[in-house]
Parts: sequence; C-alpha cells; structure tokens
Amino acid sequence: MARRSPVKVVGSRLVQALPVILLATFMVFALLKLVPGDIAVTLAGDNATDARITEIRKIYGLDRPFLVQYGAWLGNVAQGDLSQSLLTGEKVADSIGRAFPNTLLIVVIALALALVTGIPMGVMAAIKPNGWIDKLISMLASLGVAVPGFWLAMILVAEFSLKLNWLPATGAKSFSASPVDAIRHALLPGIAIAAYGMAEVARQLRGALLEVLSSQYVRTLHAKGLSMSRILWQHGLKNVGVNLLTIISLLVNRMLAATVVIEAVFAIPGLGSLIVRGAIQRDFPIVQGVVFTMVVVVIAVNLITDLLCAAVDPRIEQ
Repeated sequence: MARRSPVKVVGSRLVQALPVILLATFMVFALLKLVPGDIAVTLAGDNATDARITEIRKIYGLDRPFLVQYGAWLGNVAQGDLSQSLLTGEKVADSIGRAFPNTLLIVVIALALALVTGIPMGVMAAIKPNGWIDKLISMLASLGVAVPGFWLAMILVAEFSLKLNWLPATGAKSFSASPVDAIRHALLPGIAIAAYGMAEVARQLRGALLEVLSSQYVRTLHAKGLSMSRILWQHGLKNVGVNLLTIISLLVNRMLAATVVIEAVFAIPGLGSLIVRGAIQRDFPIVQGVVFTMVVVVIAVNLITDLLCAAVDPRIEQ
C-alpha cells in the first residue's frame, strides 16, 4: 500500500484534533462555573449595590446562558481573539505570550535531562538483564516514578538554594535578556520534573531493547561475528526509534501538565501559575486561554511525533 503524503497526514490529524479541543475547552468552561464565588462581585468592588453587580454581569455577558457564553468565546477564538482578562483588562494572548517562554524553558531542560540520563540507564540495564546494574537502575527508576514532583522540588530548594546557595529558589529571568540567568532559574524546576521522565525513559527503553536484543534477527548478527556494541548502536537503538519518539511525546505532554504544580512551588510566572491564579480569581478568559494553548501544544507535539515516526518507520503510514 502506498504511503500517504505528509499533507494528508497533517490534515487527518487536524480533523481528529478538533473534537479534542472542543471537549477540553467545554469541560474546563463548565467546571469553572462550579467554582464558588461570583466574579461580578469582585469586579463591582466593595460595598457595591445589587444594581451595580447586575450591571457588571450584563457588561461582561455573565448573565447570559452557559452555552451562549461558551459559543461567544469559541467564536472569538475562531477569529484569533482569546478575549481579555476580566480583572486587569489585558489581552489573554499577551499574558500567555509573556508566560509561555518560562514554561517552555523548564520543559526543554526537563526533557533534555530526562533523555541524557534515561537513555544511558536504559541501555545499560538492557545489555545485562537481571544483573546488579539492571537491578540498581530498576530501583532508581521506581524511585523516580514514586517520588512526588512537588516534594522533590521542595527538597531541591532546601538543599541547593537555601543551604548551599547555588541556584535561585524562586522567580524567572528572560532567556533573551540573559540566557545564563534564565537557565539557572529554570534548572531546579527542570530537575524536579525530569526525575519522572528519566525513570520512564529508562524503563521503557530497557523493555524495548530487551525485546529487540532477544530476537532472531539479533542472534543472526551475533552468529556473523558482530560485536555487542555495534549491534546495539547500529541496529538495536535504530529499531526502538519509534518507541523512543513515542516516549518523548508523552513526556512533553506530562511535563507541560506538571508545570502547574512546580511553577507554584518556585513562584515562576509561567502558564501553570497563570492558570492557577486565573482559577482562584475566577478569571475565566485567562483559564480558557491557557487551557486552549496547552491543548494546541499537545496536539502539535503529537502531530510532529507522528510525522517523525513515519519517517523512521515507513510501515506506520502504510
């Protein structure tokens, strides 16, 4: 069967992504309506009369039915407008544009650390299964999965910021203004998120490599006299490329979600902090805009992964 063109693959994925975007934003919009409190009271100010509160609801469309409000927001998004913050009046797109680089830097650092540590660990564990190295790596991987990210974040702050004073404990710096300072501020949050990623990469890569190395194909290569290192690097890792790309895709999505908690611990003005603050203050446009952005990023990562997997193994798109 002929391979589909990249254009058709992208078009197909985008069509599949539309219901995901609608469902995610609709659920968040509905859940926000269940949050206690009334944003109209906050906007009206102290000692506001009932008439003033009613007027505020009418001005911002808060008195309209739920589906009408959601439909209006969806219509604005279709025109490229993520609305404005109810509390500050700032465009939601501007707030996201200011916060997104901080979150992106943390995710990039966490992913890089997870791959740099997890891939060698998975390879070493697969070379000699059930040996002491394999058992040690399995124990470390289990620990990495079990330890909560927010707890590890607090330990890192206590040791490397408060005790040793090596890295800053809170805040963020612009990467364009000072790359070194930006990385220093994002390093501890990145490590806190990378612990789970390292464990997941090591475990999944070990399992995939063990399956490849125990195949008849590899036994034939052994019989031909190829060394283990050559088999591993030229054939083993190549055959698990699709698995590794899938793991990376899942890690990016999970790390993006983990920033919601980690950024709160380190007081980093990223997407996670923005969505938490918006939820607490019942600033619906902020929350909706951030959720929409995260969903789009996840879809984009999955789409890129699909294209890369098809390039690595053409049988996927047959």
